Amino acid sequence: QVQLVESGGGLVQAGGSLRLSCAASGSIFSINVMGWYRQAPGKQRELVAQITSGGSTNYADSVKGRFTISRESAKNTVYLQMNSLKPEDTAVYYCNAIIPGFHYWGQGTQVTVSS
Repeated sequence: QVQLVESGGGLVQAGGSLRLSCAASGSIFSINVMGWYRQAPGKQRELVAQITSGGSTNYADSVKGRFTISRESAKNTVYLQMNSLKPEDTAVYYCNAIIPGFHYWGQGTQVTVSS
């Protein structure tokens, strides 16, 4: 019903910036919330940031003040602008979309931050 395609991952030095993109297609008007999760090797997947259909945002404490989630409605795309990156931000980042009672996931994109 909803398809998510991510892009923008890669290798960046500590202190640098990177922007992730997530393009949604399908029943996009059913989406209530979109967000980004990340999962480092050997760790559980954790919430990074969310944005609601009304534009409200939430961030994990670990990224607050450094990351910004936004959306571009004309392109059905959600972005995660990541600034002041740290090595501990290294993880696979997953785009997430929520419709009532169901979660959709992108394939994941690798973000590696070198010291």
